[in-house]
Order: sequence, then structure tokens, then C-alpha cells
Amino acid sequence: MTHKVLEVKNISKSYKIGELGVKSLFNFSKNKHHASTVYSLNDVSFNVNAGESLGVVGRNGAGKSTLLKILSRITSPSSGTITQNGRIASLLEVGTGFHPELTGRENIFLNGAILGMRKSEIARKFDEVVSFSGVEQYIDTPVKRYSSGMYVRLAFAVAAHLENEILIVDEVLAVGDAAFQQKCLAKMKSIGNDLGRTVIYVSHNIASVKALCTKAILLEKGVLKSYDTVDKVVQLYQGSNAEFNNSAFLNIERNGFLLKRIVLSHSNIGYDNEPLIRDAVLVFEFSYFISSVYENPYFNLKLKDLEGNVFLVTTSHELIKLEFQKDAKVKMEIPAGFFNEGNYIIDVMVIEKSSKGYFNIIDEQNVLTFQILPEKRELDAWMGKEPGFIKTRFNWIY
Repeated sequence: MTHKVLEVKNISKSYKIGELGVKSLFNFSKNKHHASTVYSLNDVSFNVNAGESLGVVGRNGAGKSTLLKILSRITSPSSGTITQNGRIASLLEVGTGFHPELTGRENIFLNGAILGMRKSEIARKFDEVVSFSGVEQYIDTPVKRYSSGMYVRLAFAVAAHLENEILIVDEVLAVGDAAFQQKCLAKMKSIGNDLGRTVIYVSHNIASVKALCTKAILLEKGVLKSYDTVDKVVQLYQGSNAEFNNSAFLNIERNGFLLKRIVLSHSNIGYDNEPLIRDAVLVFEFSYFISSVYENPYFNLKLKDLEGNVFLVTTSHELIKLEFQKDAKVKMEIPAGFFNEGNYIIDVMVIEKSSKGYFNIIDEQNVLTFQILPEKRELDAWMGKEPGFIKTRFNWIY
């Protein structure tokens, strides 16, 4: 018989926006200012049973990370209660609970203790943790020398193998390579199916949520919009996520590179959050400013469906020379008739190719969401959308 391991009742998390009072060296009086209340979570309630895998989905700013931090006891709710039956292991950020000066071996014991495990429990699982992580060669090396991928391998291995009743994972698998991501998903599946433990998983990759979870919740601006089977929640999420954003003011400034704006239009004619026509040329326009000197920075675009499946990657590598210390724009055209009709998302990266290798300047996900409408057809007997993402025209020679 199943039993509840987590009961969330009317959880809210609010913040005050604006200054309540100001003091300065030149003004010793306390001036009152208006402060408004903003809710990152508002009256959220749900239950999770033992052995269930619960997906948490929603757009950026929906309250997903706030919910997980509350469940993990990192922050407290403004109101509401949480009842848990069992220990919680959470993996919210790469290397959470790791001390950079300690070795991987020492951090396994430290991290396990933070998660509430006894030393004997950690020692019994130690070899299994190290084997899964694949960092055996570096286990006695301080983790400050680990790459981000090694960090996440070891952190996930600790959280997944030590005997907690509830495992909370927030998007960190994106750091690992594809093979390790599949290995982690398989491990989380076995945690629920074979060991009867509970997994709560947040990801923008809807395909992985569907593969792992049996139930899901949809958060929208801090409000619980749905708590149902994963298929029903995903269907609702994809419908609500189809708000088209063909133009984005970004102002993403990292490492001396400011990405200001991205606009997707029809053949240089701007459209404000409207669907695009399949038989028109699509134009991506990027506005940026570079304040640091780079050897060879370039743009990289990933195009994916609403489930997060990447189907096309394109780059400006060796095609353009980005301008330094000057407001600049670069455009990229996709020929008419390239995309199949449907809804798509764009991730944007700016990458530096230097004499020391490649590194990311900017890596921004879910920048634009756009829709491609079918071209006009003369026949009335059309049977519906054909499968696939790309539907380009090639030359046929007879």
C-alpha cells in the first residue's frame, strides 16, 4: 500500500519589493517608501507518494527553483506547511555541499553527513558512489581542481546512492555529457521503481520528464496550474508555453560581451509576437556590444521543439568578424520553406575560439519561442501536418 512521503499544504513565498526606509550620511531621518509584495509561490498544495517520480515544469520565473529550495529546507516558506516522512537529498546546484579544499573522498563523507547519513552508511556505499561517478583517478584530488562535469558526476552519485527516501534534482544534469545524463535518468528511474524511493525532478527538457516521471505539476507565475499524470500536465504546459516571442530585449552581459536584443522577422519585416509563414525567408538579427578583446568570438544557435529536443545547430564560426567597442548587429537568414510547421525554441550561445581552446561567453536557453504556420495550399484534401521538423525543398533531377 502506498503512503505519502511528502505533503505540501498552501505553501507561499513572498518578497517585499521597494525600500521600506532610507538612511544616509547626509540624511538621518527615515524616509518611508512604498513597498509591494511579490509572490514567487502562491498557495501551492500537492502530495507525493512513496516510489513516485514527480516532474516539476513551468517557464522561467514560474517558481520551480523556489519550490525546490523550500522542500530542501534551504529557505523557509512565508506561509503554509510541509510534512515529510523520510530524509531528503537535494541536488540543486553543481557542487552543493562540497568544500573546494577537500578531496573527492573527503567530500563524499562531508556531503553524506550534510544529507543526514551516518558514517557507516556512507562507507558502505563509498565504492559504489565512486564507481558511478567515474572520477576514481581523481578521488584524492581537491575538488577545486575538478571540472564542472566532474563536480556534477560526483555530486549526483552521492545524492543518488546514499539511502535517503526523497531525491530532489534540479536541472543539474545539463552539465554532464549525453551518456552520463542517460545514466543518471536510468539511476533515478531505478530509485523509484526498484527501491521504492521518491524522486522530484525539475527540467526544461520535457522529453526527460516524460521518460522519468509518472506524475507532474505545472507552475505558472508561482501558482499551481495542474497536478496530474505527466502526459496531461505536459500537454497543458506545451499549450500554455506557445506564447510566441519573436523579439527579446536581453541585456545579457557576461565576460565583456553584452547581448542586447534578438529579433526574428519575415524577410526584414518585423513581427511582434506573431506566427511566421513557412514560405517566407526568416531573419535572425542580433544586437550586441563587445567591451573585451576576443580572438574569435562567434554565435551558435540551437533550435529545438517544445519538449527540448535539439534538431538543428548552426554557427557563425569563420563567417563573421564581430566588431569590438562598437554597437553592432549581425543577421542570419534561413531560406523560405526550410521549417516544417510547428512551434520552436531557440537557445543562443556566444563562444570564443582562442589559442587556449573554446569557452562559452554567453549560454542562454529558451530565448525565443516562435511558430511556423503552413504555406497556403490549393488542395482541400490535406490530411494534416507531416512529421519532422525540417521540410526543405531540394533539387530533383530527372
